[in-house]
Amino acid sequence: MTREFRPLAGDGKSPKSVAQNRGDLAAGLYILATPIGNARDVSLRALETLKACDVIAAEDTRVTSKLLAIHGISRPLIAYNDHNAPQMRPKILARIEQGQAVVLVSDAGTPLVSDPGYKLVREAIAAGAPIVAVPGASAVLTGLALSGLPSDRFLFAGFLPSRAGERQSVLEELKGLRATLIFFESAQRLGESLAALADVLGDRQAVVARELTKMHEEVRRGALRELAAYYEKTGAPKGEVTLLVAPAQAAVPDDTRIDAALKAALAFMPVKAAAELIAGLTGGSRKQIYARALELKDAAQP
Repeated sequence: MTREFRPLAGDGKSPKSVAQNRGDLAAGLYILATPIGNARDVSLRALETLKACDVIAAEDTRVTSKLLAIHGISRPLIAYNDHNAPQMRPKILARIEQGQAVVLVSDAGTPLVSDPGYKLVREAIAAGAPIVAVPGASAVLTGLALSGLPSDRFLFAGFLPSRAGERQSVLEELKGLRATLIFFESAQRLGESLAALADVLGDRQAVVARELTKMHEEVRRGALRELAAYYEKTGAPKGEVTLLVAPAQAAVPDDTRIDAALKAALAFMPVKAAAELIAGLTGGSRKQIYARALELKDAAQP
């Protein structure tokens, strides 16, 4: 069956042109970020889109109803979550095909981060439906900005598995990444997870960001074992937790070991070949190891 979607309001070409008045919002799927705590952290564009849409697909309609009430918005709500997603996706796509503007929201923050929204977007793309992102708050980026940890490279790893064996397997995969690691975590499992992180990753610096943008926001920094001990003593905190862990550090070359290996290699290999071999085995700098090989070669001359 051929699907036809009328152009979005505005220039008739760009899927990012969003009208402000009810009834003028063109058919499509609108991925809209909502506040992660403070209700005022919603963009003007997001409010305009919510007012103008035909229906809002919400993770929990009760949570979204409260946000709409705060901003004086009344629009139809349908539930779209982990429990009903397979049944709801074709219904949502049918609404768009019929010319409706459907807004997708999560309980807090940007949809598709640890929720089934990506499957809806994937099927909407396959159906040729227009998709518009209305960006805004994100606990991942908010936590990263507050953490003081390196922000040039980071990985969001979602929720850690609750079972110890599965959790260890996941952490072993992440152990060598030279990037700040970001997790969502249950407050009840926080202490246990901090201890597991320390066991597998080493006692790295970490940040527990709790209740971000809310009245009782807390950002606690320290080494993983220090944080684990703190929460073991004080008990599980309340609220939503974003956990950030410093990147793996580059291994420091063992100069004594490198010298010993170079001397053994230089006994039967040219300097360049010996330097390349030892650099490959140790992960050290080829340039520095070559320079050291020359020094050892010269020192060995009678």
